Amino acid sequence: MRAVFPGSFDPATQGHLDVARRVAGMFDGVVMCVLTNPKKSGRLPLAERLALLADMTSDLGNVTVDSSAGKLLVDYCRGASIGVIVRGMRTLGDLGDELPMAQMNRHLSGIETLFVPTNPAHAYISSTLIAATAQR
Repeated sequence: MRAVFPGSFDPATQGHLDVARRVAGMFDGVVMCVLTNPKKSGRLPLAERLALLADMTSDLGNVTVDSSAGKLLVDYCRGASIGVIVRGMRTLGDLGDELPMAQMNRHLSGIETLFVPTNPAHAYISSTLIAATAQR
């Protein structure tokens, strides 16, 4: 079975890599899928995010990198024959944000969501905090 680990990865963090490494051992293949929001401009260009993820995961033979190309995630999953969405959870707030989306994804497509708790060593790291720190 294959899984998708979606995110903006803007930028990718050690927490993202930790989740990717852990789920790589659970599935035949994992796609780290960069999601884009046409209403937002990312800090890093899409091509740079894809290259960064590919470099970070180069030692993980069953992890690939892709972009949803503006599709809904469930449509991407259907097209790629992926049955599980992986979401890393840093806090209870993350769960509150992600649970309704997971329920809707299952309702729309039957695709299940696997919530993976982040390693506590990386729980305080977020792309938003990295970007804010870089601006200082």
